[in-house]
Amino acid sequence: MQALLLGLAIVLAPIAQAVRLKEVAAVAGVRSNPLTGYGLVVGLDGTGDQTTQAPFTGQSLTAMLQQFGVLLPQGVTMQPRNIAAVMVTAQLPPFAQPGQELDINVSSIGNAKSLRGGTLIATPLRGADGQIYAIAQGNLVVGGAGASAGGSKVQINHLSAGRIPSGALVERSVPTPIAQGDTLQFDLNSSDFATARAVAQAINRAKGPGTAQALDGRVVRVRAPSTPDERVAFLADVENLNVDMATPAARVVINARTGSVVMNQAVTLAACAVAHGSLSVTISSTPVVSQPNALSNGQTVVTEKADISIRQEPGSLIQLPAGARLSDVVKALNSLGATPQDLLAILQAMKSAGALNAELEVI
Repeated sequence: MQALLLGLAIVLAPIAQAVRLKEVAAVAGVRSNPLTGYGLVVGLDGTGDQTTQAPFTGQSLTAMLQQFGVLLPQGVTMQPRNIAAVMVTAQLPPFAQPGQELDINVSSIGNAKSLRGGTLIATPLRGADGQIYAIAQGNLVVGGAGASAGGSKVQINHLSAGRIPSGALVERSVPTPIAQGDTLQFDLNSSDFATARAVAQAINRAKGPGTAQALDGRVVRVRAPSTPDERVAFLADVENLNVDMATPAARVVINARTGSVVMNQAVTLAACAVAHGSLSVTISSTPVVSQPNALSNGQTVVTEKADISIRQEPGSLIQLPAGARLSDVVKALNSLGATPQDLLAILQAMKSAGALNAELEVI
């Protein structure tokens, strides 16, 4: 009997999984910074902005020409079709140094039909503090194609956005606090006390007791060497330590727009009964022409006749057994025969009834 209970406890015990520390935590302050810029794309084949509807494009072109000493006569309005106003975005990685190349994304903000074949002219990229950190320029790569003639149009993929690999050069570096102070801070990707304790224990086993201390469910403070080369070697060792992860909290993520439902392995189901039926409403409209007599001096009137029908499919009461494993939960939900959209409502109702042992998150 004791052997049976021991085997049952081993089966039901949560299975710990080992992951590297760098996959569950990151060093505080070591992060990327978003960069944004406003620029012009030239060289388009008549697919640029219509300046009458996007006047900022013409204003930007005038300002650019003035920088090159080209002054337009008073009252002259340009209407080029081979230029487009765009927003340029990039991510400045940590420890980036001047001269390093960055990939950039270019997106139209006007009414350009396509950016295919265009060239981005020199565009400064600024950070949140308003300082210039990179300069972008280059030929766009647009992953799409399109053609139109005689009112017909064919388009493949998206034409109003593109990418320039290595299209920006870093002009200024961002200082990081990694070499400051006697301690470092690891921030967990998700708040969890068990994970914070496991990270601190893994570091203390590898680097000695007292090296790491879990401050809360997300922050772990670590004593690190003072010299830069020793600190880099210390971080290289710590980031590759294996951390024994406990079973995460049960969670069901629902995407209300697409109908997607994703649940993790900790989701369990209590015994319950579910009745599911579909309700459909059909509305059809038929035009009806009222024609007056020839000598009545009346007018012909077109009206619509609407027919509304409501149909409800019968739904039988289905008993769902308790499921202690994810496969049992999936099998029980599949037995309902509900569509993904119906499953959203069923899961919410099961949560309200206390039959779904998980946290619902709607995205």
